[in-house]
Amino acid sequence: MAVKLIADSGSTKAEWCLLNGKKKKIITTQGISPYFLSALQIQQLLEKELLPKLKHNLPEEIYYYGTGCLSPDNVKLVKSALQKAFGKIKITVDHDLMGAARALCGNEQGVACILGTGSNSCYFNGKKIVKNSPGLGFILGDEGSGAYLGRKVIQHFLYNTFDPDLMDRFNAKYNTNAPEILEAVYKGPLPNRYLASFTGFLVENRGHYMIENIIEDSFNEFFFNHLYKYKESWTHPIHFIGSVAYGFKDVLKEMCSNYELQLGRVLKHPLDGLIKYHS
Repeated sequence: MAVKLIADSGSTKAEWCLLNGKKKKIITTQGISPYFLSALQIQQLLEKELLPKLKHNLPEEIYYYGTGCLSPDNVKLVKSALQKAFGKIKITVDHDLMGAARALCGNEQGVACILGTGSNSCYFNGKKIVKNSPGLGFILGDEGSGAYLGRKVIQHFLYNTFDPDLMDRFNAKYNTNAPEILEAVYKGPLPNRYLASFTGFLVENRGHYMIENIIEDSFNEFFFNHLYKYKESWTHPIHFIGSVAYGFKDVLKEMCSNYELQLGRVLKHPLDGLIKYHS
C-alpha cells in the first residue's frame, strides 16, 4: 500500500496526515493561501515546517485540499510548490470545499458548508460538487466566517457601538487603537487572518446580547445568501465544518431548528473524514 500524505489547508492553519498502512502521523503547519503566498513562499514553508517533521518517511502520493484551489491558476501554483518540495510523485490538488464535502458527506448526498477563517458551501451529490454558491473572499463575502465575525467586532469597537462594559473588555484584551487596526487591515500581511483573530472576543463574551446579535446576524447572512439558494437545503442534511462552525454549533443548531432545516454533522476539522475517505 502506498504511503499517502493527506492535507487540509485553510489560510490560517494546515493539517497533514502521513498515512502508512494503519500508522498515522499528524503534522500542523501554517496555512497556505495561494492568494497571499507565491509558489516559492509555499515551497519554503513546506521545507521549513513540514519536511523536517516527516524525516525519511516521505510519501508516494499526496492528496492536498486547500483554500483558494478552485482557481486553475492557484491549483497550478500549489502543485508546482509541492512538486519542488517533494519531487516527481503523484500529487492531486483540490479545493477545500471538495475536502469538506468528502469529509462530511462521504459518498452520500448533502449540503456541505465551511465556516472557518473564510466561508463556502456546496451541494454534493455523493460523487461531485453539483452546485456552489460563489465564494467572494473576505472583502466581498465570507459571510459567517471568522474574518466576517472579526470585522463586525472591530466595527463595533471603532464605531463605539459596544456598551461601556464591552469597550473596557475589548481594550483590556487587545490594547489597540484605530490607526493600528486600519494599518493591519489595509496594509498588513494576511488581513483575513488578522480579522479572524477577533472571534476570540465573541467566544469569551457569550451571553451578552450584543455578542449574540453579532453571531446570529453573521450566520443569518450566510443562511440567506448561500443556503437559501439551494433547493436541496430543504430536503437534505446540512453539514458544517470549521473552527467557527464548531465553536458556535449551538447557534447553528437553533437556527436550523427555527428555519426547519435538517442539521447534519458539525466537525471542527475535515482531516479524520478525509483519512477515512482515502484509506
